[in-house]
Amino acid sequence: MCYITRGLATVLLDFAGEKAPDSLSIPLTVSPATALDTGDELEPETDVFTHFYHPTAGSSISAVFGMDLGTPRSQGRFISHPSGRRTLSMEDDLHQVVVLAVPPWERLTAFDRRGNEIALTIVDAEPPVETVGPNELNREGSQDL
Repeated sequence: MCYITRGLATVLLDFAGEKAPDSLSIPLTVSPATALDTGDELEPETDVFTHFYHPTAGSSISAVFGMDLGTPRSQGRFISHPSGRRTLSMEDDLHQVVVLAVPPWERLTAFDRRGNEIALTIVDAEPPVETVGPNELNREGSQDL
């Protein structure tokens, strides 16, 4: 089972609709449930997809080096299939978890890296507030290094 915030799910579906008829591939990252205000519905060690890296981030670096060096590590990937195919293919960028959308862009489906569908739960929670410091990305409640 995997979890995603309602806000992130909405943004990803909107991106897919705006980009159609082209497909999308967007890296996703998680936050621990303890960093979210979800009430008691999730175990503290549960990871929730809360953030994404913009699809064009790092594209200039990729153009120079021929590979994606501009996007930090991610725990999942959002992809869209404007063709309407609700399955993964060999052409998709696979991760531990892949979240897929197809037209009419109203529903998300999650898969493991083998292409098996897994349960996806939408969580009504806001991601942790982040600020950019002079040398690092600070998350609310974290200690500066």
